[in-house]
Amino acid sequence: MSKSNDLESKDSKDSKNDSTKTEDKKTTEKNDANSDDTAAKKPSTVAKKASKTKPVAGQHRVAILGGNRIPFARSNGAYADASNIDMLTAALNGLIERYNLQDEKVGEVVAGAVMKLSRDINLTREAAFNTALDPHTPTYDIAQACGTGLQATFASANKIALGIIDSAITGGVDTTSDAPIAIGDGLRKVIIKLGAAKNNKQRLQALLSLNPTDLIDSPQNGEPRTGLSMGDHQAITALEWNISREDQDKLAFNSHKNLARAYDDGFFDDLITPYKGLTRDDNLRPDSTLEKLGTLKPVFGKHNANPTMTAANSTPLTDGASCLLLGNDDWAEAHGLKPLAYIVHQETAAVDFIGKSGNKEGLLMAPAYAVPRMLERAGLSLQDFDFYEIHEAFASQVLSTLSAWEDETFCQERLGLDAPLGSIDRDKLNVNGSSLAAGHPFAATGGRILATAAKLLDQKGAGRALISICAAGGQGVTCILEK
Repeated sequence: MSKSNDLESKDSKDSKNDSTKTEDKKTTEKNDANSDDTAAKKPSTVAKKASKTKPVAGQHRVAILGGNRIPFARSNGAYADASNIDMLTAALNGLIERYNLQDEKVGEVVAGAVMKLSRDINLTREAAFNTALDPHTPTYDIAQACGTGLQATFASANKIALGIIDSAITGGVDTTSDAPIAIGDGLRKVIIKLGAAKNNKQRLQALLSLNPTDLIDSPQNGEPRTGLSMGDHQAITALEWNISREDQDKLAFNSHKNLARAYDDGFFDDLITPYKGLTRDDNLRPDSTLEKLGTLKPVFGKHNANPTMTAANSTPLTDGASCLLLGNDDWAEAHGLKPLAYIVHQETAAVDFIGKSGNKEGLLMAPAYAVPRMLERAGLSLQDFDFYEIHEAFASQVLSTLSAWEDETFCQERLGLDAPLGSIDRDKLNVNGSSLAAGHPFAATGGRILATAAKLLDQKGAGRALISICAAGGQGVTCILEK
């Protein structure tokens, strides 16, 4: 792997390093982020498999009680004429009908979108008004790129845990078919000058200052700091971690195969509301084969030495919406609802992908840092999970993250651990498909993944699920569910 990646700064802290073979305790030293002379104990790498997490005294458990989404659609397809408000309304209405929430005043409704038009300034409030919820239910918008759906859930979950509210609906929506194309900054300034002009001469001068290239301002498919698209950033990371084309195509193939099976098994029957003629995600290709995937040409990193990222092992532009119903145990019991799973830990991380602090880290590698911090706080190892739901922004992103956790150098130098986190059981990864098959309407992905993981745990009857989502801007959002 490349040595150009950034060391994430960490506060020195004490922790125990448990061994599965002995109960002996050992301590190791690591350098403090601000001084090579400051020593402290390293965080543990293999923790005891803890019992079910209990809430802090005085806090409430936060249950996922249900979820709903509309089928995800490829951009400029079935939802070409649908707005963010239209789609979020449809997802909310399906949830409200399924759980008999008509005229209910829940604690709050929190959702958001990444691609937002000016008319969506009060997106969640307007969508909630379109439903049968009590109009006195407070709402607000939130955004953190692809992590929006998870962060919306965290915002309400934290209030439920503290007893501020007893219930909430959270979610997200996005459309690239109805992208926000605004007037260009040059034209905007001309219009302002025209409004301030005192006479025809000043008006003419304002008009003559207009450059035709400044008429519109279209959304840019790239990071503002680098100009590179997310895919081209990930292509660099794929090279650094030596992720093969074959492994990427296999992960994409499994995503389609698993999602198709889950639909056929009826897994999504109580998680999806049909919309505009769709009953399934229209990016799903049940007939995909490794041979077909292998014929596609790379679309990202085409100028790299060995481009491997294709349209099939990368997520397409997608439209859709999703939402979740959260509540504490008392609220759930009062409404006759059974908790599917509980949100017990969360962690958000960011990496320096522009080199502001010296070296650079891969744009989408933040989950590789967030998860070990969360595991340490939870007293768990990477292997202590029944399901791993890792957002498939790109197949190579998932594989890069898994490789990092297995890599001794990365775990020691960047995570400050004394041994690798290790590998996961791939049979537990995205068992009912994920973003490569379903698609990725940015803010809606968190709700889809959380609802899927919660239902998987409910069907199993007990266990844990690890959730991980990478996001633009070099960020990562993760959490743990338990049943």
